[in-house]
Amino acid sequence: MGIPVRITFEQRGDAPRRLSLLVPMGSVVAALVFGAVFLLATGYSPLDTYSNMLSGSFATSRGVTDTLALATVLICTGVAAAFAFQMNVYNIGGEGQLYLGLIGAAWAGISLGEHLPSLVMVPLVLAVGALSGAAWIFVPAWVRSRLGTSEIVSTLLLTYVGASLVEYVIYTPGSYFRNPNTPFPQGRLVAASAKLDPFGDSRLYPTIIVSVVVAVALAWVVRRTEYGYRIKVIADSPKAAQYAGISARRTTMSVMLVSGALAGLGGALLVVGPYGKIEPSIVNLGYGYAGIVIAALARNNLAAIVVSAVLFSGLRVGGEKLQITTDTPIHIGVMLQGAILLFALGGEAFRRYRIRIVRTGVAT
Repeated sequence: MGIPVRITFEQRGDAPRRLSLLVPMGSVVAALVFGAVFLLATGYSPLDTYSNMLSGSFATSRGVTDTLALATVLICTGVAAAFAFQMNVYNIGGEGQLYLGLIGAAWAGISLGEHLPSLVMVPLVLAVGALSGAAWIFVPAWVRSRLGTSEIVSTLLLTYVGASLVEYVIYTPGSYFRNPNTPFPQGRLVAASAKLDPFGDSRLYPTIIVSVVVAVALAWVVRRTEYGYRIKVIADSPKAAQYAGISARRTTMSVMLVSGALAGLGGALLVVGPYGKIEPSIVNLGYGYAGIVIAALARNNLAAIVVSAVLFSGLRVGGEKLQITTDTPIHIGVMLQGAILLFALGGEAFRRYRIRIVRTGVAT
């Protein structure tokens, strides 16, 4: 007979720094292995598939610019999720806040664009989009900070309301946001002063700079300012924060409003960048939900969000081009994103806990 044993998880005191890098990298590798098994089971070559995806997203100038263009909005939604998660506040409704940022920015670009120069108009459109995202999360933030109601449910449900609102303003005849000169429902273009020009003939806009600057600046705020210190104290020990005179209510409210504003900024970047209008297909793209996966892979590190977002953008762009050039299903990219999330969450458990094999008896 064998020696009876049991497996236990022992919490680590301080997780080794190397695990902070190894866990995300291991998650990506494990997801790729899982994807390879899936591809083999469905009759496709993993090596050819991954090679074509890499070629379509990172190996050519067009692929790189397309990847960075998509990363522009994903950085915003990733930072929006990670910023809230750092205080154990779970804003799952970044998707809906993105929609409202799109609507708010389009309104500003249409109604004010003819009266102001581009130097003023573009920042104004971005600001209105961010404020619209913050306004959409105001009620969930208030009930969470005052009544302790779960923000997970309230922010998620408002996403569906936001999606319906996008469809309403586009498909309703005579809508202010609908283009009256087209036979099919399309968004009304914002004024030229509210739009930026792309880099050359690519799909990449200067808005990528805005996303990166926001992520890096917010990382600095969290690490170096008193506000960031309050967030960390509340996340680690709400009772200690209360003893130190830190208002959990005000901080929770402000963190959720900033999170909503960041997601709304992502929608505004689409208006001044590639869209120039309300694009109803936005409700099928899942940029806000992707931000949650990006935040999980980066372990809520706001600066690392940039790298994580570029990786996910590459998966999406490579997956789309894969279907164009081969017969491989486009869903392989989506499947890899989901696998990365699952392995990242599982890897986080190994970062926090040490596996122990304990003997429970004597061999017989």
